[in-house]
Amino acid sequence: MTSHVQQDEIPHRASVLEVFFAFLKLGLTSFGGPIAHLGYFHTEFVERRKWLSDHAYADLVGLCQFLPGPASSQVGIALGLSRAGYWGAIAAWLGFTLPSAIALICFALGLSQLNGVLSTGGLHGLKVVAVAIVAQALWQMGKSLCPDRLRISMAIVAAVTISLFSIALGQIVVIIGGACLGIIFLKKVPSLPATTIPTKVSWWMGILALTLFFALLLILPLLASITQNHLIMFIDSFYRAGALVFGGGHVVLPLLQASVVGEGWVTNDTFLAGYGAAQAVPGPLFTFAAYLGAIAQPEPNGWLGGFIALVVIFLPAFLLVLGVLPFWQKIRHFPIAQRAMMGANAAVVGILLAAFYNPVWTSAILKPLDFALAIIAYLLLVFWKLPPWLVVLLSAVGGIVIVQF
Repeated sequence: MTSHVQQDEIPHRASVLEVFFAFLKLGLTSFGGPIAHLGYFHTEFVERRKWLSDHAYADLVGLCQFLPGPASSQVGIALGLSRAGYWGAIAAWLGFTLPSAIALICFALGLSQLNGVLSTGGLHGLKVVAVAIVAQALWQMGKSLCPDRLRISMAIVAAVTISLFSIALGQIVVIIGGACLGIIFLKKVPSLPATTIPTKVSWWMGILALTLFFALLLILPLLASITQNHLIMFIDSFYRAGALVFGGGHVVLPLLQASVVGEGWVTNDTFLAGYGAAQAVPGPLFTFAAYLGAIAQPEPNGWLGGFIALVVIFLPAFLLVLGVLPFWQKIRHFPIAQRAMMGANAAVVGILLAAFYNPVWTSAILKPLDFALAIIAYLLLVFWKLPPWLVVLLSAVGGIVIVQF
């Protein structure tokens, strides 16, 4: 057991700047949506930088899938927190989020030429490279987290369930089911390595963060109703969208549309134009809020409105990560919790497998040339070990070439 602890512990803490620039690189190159982001994170922080082990990463992904909000951003916030404390969490979020947020605010301010910089072919190439990124993450995580027939079977059942029954909160149901199956059937499986994600967040800080999360969720709509103040209503709309959505960025769109279009702050055509632009930028789709905040009427809008909306929609993610991690780190060391996590980890692999097919594969692989480009991207990533940003760039160029045929 001691050797496991030594192997899986993070060897040293990073500086805030190191965290910021690590995530800035991903914020500039991570196309393909939240599932692809988790693949990029796995490549960068598990395989290349070795900040944490496969088991610790899967634990973190499983935890963030339970929580409302943007799962990939919450994983990034937790990684930054573990490496460089509270400022590290902020640095990770800023690095991963600012590139797309700034691009979308510029688009909102009328720089429509940004929408034409990336051609249709380039965007298609970025979808194709997401196939290679997710395939790499699936292979690595599958080998580590599903090493026997039982857990492979659990992952397949999870993938089939997610694929056939697209129900609300489906991912949470599947992860809970995997945890229950793990408790029942994995009693004879050796315990997980005693890995942990070191944070200095106390239980009291966790309680305070969770209290603030629920207090804002209850108080903001009450204040908005009583005062009819536009700024409070504006903040309430984006906070609720960030706090109540399960399933990632695309699921937040109906909540935002009901708020900003329903209130008359943004027209539906303007909303849809921004949604199209959001597909052309890397990073989390939640940065769509920056576009809406910048283009909304009346004030605050422009740069101020964009950054207010951006901070407010991500605030619940920060509060939930700070609130849950201190308790999670203690609970996961109990034997029953370890069996539950092994089952949940297998379910996470199944969820990634289902997402690999739909939407990653189905939206990208439309003809044989697309498949050929995906295979080449996988070769460059896995066997030639080229950096992901370079493979992304080459795939974008490949997509431009493909559309000529």
